[in-house]
Amino acid sequence: MKLTVKLFATLREGRGKQLDIEITERYDVLKVLEKLGIKKTEASIILVNGINTGVDTVLSDGDTLSLFPPVGGG
Repeated sequence: MKLTVKLFATLREGRGKQLDIEITERYDVLKVLEKLGIKKTEASIILVNGINTGVDTVLSDGDTLSLFPPVGGG
């Protein structure tokens, strides 16, 4: 099963902008975060195929997972 993971802002540091991951078992978003060394609190916006979702969402072959850190500013 292949997944495309797109990382934004600080999540790119040391990982890159886009990763193509091949997995052999059923993965949810949390398992991908763990695989990439990203803490659950570091990914505040999670999109699967452009739809806002959570860490318990099970991923399917060909999915695109987009991860954004918390938004700051003021």
